Amino acid sequence: MKSHFKVTFLGTGTSQGIPVIGSKHPVCLSDDVKDKRLRVSVLLEIDDKTYVIDCGPDFRQQMLQNQVEKLDAILITHEHSDHTAGLDDIRPFYFRQGAISFYAAKEVFTALKKRFGYIFETHNKYPGAPTISQHVVSKHAPFLLHNTLITPVEALHNKLPVLGYSMEGFTYLTDVKTIAPDEIEKIKGTKVLVINALRQEPHLSHFNLEEALAFIDLVKPQRAYLTHISHHLGFHQRVQASLPKDVFLAYDGLTIEL
Repeated sequence: MKSHFKVTFLGTGTSQGIPVIGSKHPVCLSDDVKDKRLRVSVLLEIDDKTYVIDCGPDFRQQMLQNQVEKLDAILITHEHSDHTAGLDDIRPFYFRQGAISFYAAKEVFTALKKRFGYIFETHNKYPGAPTISQHVVSKHAPFLLHNTLITPVEALHNKLPVLGYSMEGFTYLTDVKTIAPDEIEKIKGTKVLVINALRQEPHLSHFNLEEALAFIDLVKPQRAYLTHISHHLGFHQRVQASLPKDVFLAYDGLTIEL
C-alpha cells in the first residue's frame, strides 16, 4: 500500500448539478451546503502524485476551490459532457508542466477530437491551446500510473461502455446501469467503493438508490460512497439517515484517507 492516499470528492452531482438552473424543487432551494453539488469528479493524491478522474464543466472551479497546483494525469470514465467539458481548462497546468497525460478508452479520444479538435491539432496549432498525451485504456489491461497499478473496470451506461478505475483498495465507478459478472469479480472485497445513485425512481442509464445498495451488497466493500446524485434523490441529511451502516452519501469537499 502507498504511504499516502487521499481522495477528495470535487463534485457529486448529476449532469445538471444541484441546484438545477431555474428549479424550484425543495432540494434545489436547500440552504444545506451538502445539497449543493458540482458535476462528478474526484481528486486522488497518492504519495507525491496528483490525479483527477473526469474533468467536467466545473473543472476550473474545482481546481481553484481545492488549490490544485499540479496534475500528473487525468483519467476519463466516458465521453459525456458532464465528464469532459472542462478539457480546455487544463491550460494553466499545460503552461507550467507541458503535455498533460490523459487515460481513456479509444472511443473517448475519438469523441474528444470532434469536440476539441484544436487541442489535438498537430499542424499550425494555436499557441494558446493545450496539448495532451494520449494513453488508450482497455478493460483487458491493467496499467501502471507511475508506481500505482490501475485496473480498469467496464460497465454499461444504458448501452454506452464506461470505465471505472480500481487501485490500492479504492474503486471508483460512475454512470453505471449494468455490469458484467467478470467485471464485478475484479472489485469484490475492495476497501472503498464509490458508486452512482441517481435518484429513488428507476432510470434508463443509472443505478437508482435501490440498485446501488444491491450492488454494494454484492461487492461487499468495507465502506461505500454514493455519487452522481440528482436532486430527486432527496435532501442529503434525510438520505444519509436512511442508509445502511458503512454506506455514505458523498458530498462536495468530502475527503477520505486510505
